[in-house]
Amino acid sequence: MGNADYDYPPTNVERAHRAAIPPPQPFLTSLKYNLKETFFPDDPLKQFKNQPKKRKFVLGLQYLFPIFEWAPSYTFDFLKSDFISGITIASLAIPQGISYAKLANLPPVLGLYSSFIPPLVYAMMGSSRDLAVGTVAVASLLTASMIGNEVDANQNPTLYLHLAFTATFFAGVFQASLGLLRLGFIVDFLSHATIIGFMAGAATVVIMQQLKGILGLDHFTHSTDLVSVMRSVFSQTHQWRWESAVLGFGFLFFLLTTRYFSKRKPKYFWVSAMAPLTSVILGSLLVYLTHAEKHGVQVIGYLKKGLNPMSFTDLVFVSPYLSTAIKTGIITGVIALAEGIAVGRSFAMFKNYHIDGNKEMIAFGTMNIVGSCTSCYLTTGPFSRSAVNYNAGCKTAVSNIVMALGVMVTLLFLTPLFHYTPLVVLSSIIVSAMLGLLDYEAAIHLWSIDKFDFMVCISAYAGVVFASVEIGLVIAVAISLLRLLLFVARPKTFILGNIPNSMIYRNVEQYPNTSSVPGVLILEIDAPIYFANSGYLRERIARWVDDEEVKLKSSGETSLQYVILDMGAVGNIDTSGIGMLEEVKKVMDRKGVKLVLANPGAEVMKKLDKAKFIENIGQQWIHLTVGEAVAACDFMLHTFPPDPLKEDSEAFNKV
Repeated sequence: MGNADYDYPPTNVERAHRAAIPPPQPFLTSLKYNLKETFFPDDPLKQFKNQPKKRKFVLGLQYLFPIFEWAPSYTFDFLKSDFISGITIASLAIPQGISYAKLANLPPVLGLYSSFIPPLVYAMMGSSRDLAVGTVAVASLLTASMIGNEVDANQNPTLYLHLAFTATFFAGVFQASLGLLRLGFIVDFLSHATIIGFMAGAATVVIMQQLKGILGLDHFTHSTDLVSVMRSVFSQTHQWRWESAVLGFGFLFFLLTTRYFSKRKPKYFWVSAMAPLTSVILGSLLVYLTHAEKHGVQVIGYLKKGLNPMSFTDLVFVSPYLSTAIKTGIITGVIALAEGIAVGRSFAMFKNYHIDGNKEMIAFGTMNIVGSCTSCYLTTGPFSRSAVNYNAGCKTAVSNIVMALGVMVTLLFLTPLFHYTPLVVLSSIIVSAMLGLLDYEAAIHLWSIDKFDFMVCISAYAGVVFASVEIGLVIAVAISLLRLLLFVARPKTFILGNIPNSMIYRNVEQYPNTSSVPGVLILEIDAPIYFANSGYLRERIARWVDDEEVKLKSSGETSLQYVILDMGAVGNIDTSGIGMLEEVKKVMDRKGVKLVLANPGAEVMKKLDKAKFIENIGQQWIHLTVGEAVAACDFMLHTFPPDPLKEDSEAFNKV
């Protein structure tokens, strides 16, 4: 087809601009650079450069313990704001802590323990000013589900408790290890759509579990799927207690009303924040005055006074339960990290400051390791508590210290007051909190923007609700990874056209007014070329070429002479990718079509040069821009026009 059999002298454009091959670098230098970009993209050691040893020590101390960075400039005005915030979130943390501990099938007092020590650790090591540390419903549910599959909390409560501490320990080790090894990007495999669906599914499961407390049932299924829960509820209609139901729905209505009021009038945020504690107080008084516990209303009962006892000797490091503790710790640790870091970053964005994800992982991990040794179970930064902290006007992490002190006072002096707190009130508090996680607006937003993301979200939700929390999480992560693999294995390729009166070439589908260049097919490859996608790209390029030839033949236009590959988006290429380009060139040569490359990056040029592909294709057929490549091809078409007789002969031979 004309030009493929000749090597032509370079045009004036080519003489002026030529795609350069970067100078070679030693392997160790290249490896060091790649490792740095992978594990240290934020360059955390930058602040230590050219500093004296004493200053480096101070900076290192401030890096691990940010409290030493902001404490010297702390003011009394900050203290007033943090004190108000701390008292406010303490009023929320106390009833929520007790409720979530019950959800995890743990002694209620552990919810208070977990709101005392971990916030103190985070206040010293955390980089978020707004995160309020405490237990969360989803991690509590996961703990109950995963450990409960191995050990019955009612039949062997001591072993169950010790496994909960051990799982918390391994969660902390895993979290801290991710931070220390700079592996925080692993958490990013839980996509936004995955988290929305998983959290909503977990919230639905938690709400269904609370039917036991609201209806006053003594026996309930250990399964978390919708069918099992509904069967358990409706097979015991004769045991429903109307007293519990009236109390439960009454307090739920009160909690939802206060939340709606605070949402409509943000300056009264404290109304919804105080509502759970108010419900506990009112419910306890009502039960105490009416002796409702004698009429089927279940109460918390005895709560141990005193601060956290040490629990390091209670950790279980022996078979057959060690694997269960490790698995539970890793899964709950990942979920807690994803929620805590996402919440912290959200509020940091509102206040225009930055938090370091890896430092947060170290802080979360340390507080859970310490917590596991002081009778606490898994903690993170729950959204509801952090939102209250933010709205209350917190300035620093001192609000966590104030909250912890409030919980300490409760542990030392006030735990007997919770004896008559009805369990149905705790169920109402949990249901009220979980309704906030059913973010249907986010799901609608996903549907309107990306249908595949919506399917990931719904799959995660359905997996949690109709199977189990663990299966739902596996399904969600698997679908997210599948989509990632599809992005890598099936990259986009586009035909480019010329925008009129310019040297700009863009996707013809995005810009319908673009014009094609006679005899030239311009393709853009929109991803790095690896072994996973090289076969697909080879077939896709061949199909583009075949379609273009059929189109030109049917319209009687100039036959195809050049195929230009825009490599601007190809950030890297491996040996399989280079082999693909070599095969494409051979196919094009057989067709009498010249292969031309445009805008290859430094890494691509370096590897093409080492593979001798540049020598094979010819340096003159590699251009800096698509515009220059088209100009060179157009010059060749006008200088050496294709021979129609030769083309007819080639077409006849093919037939």
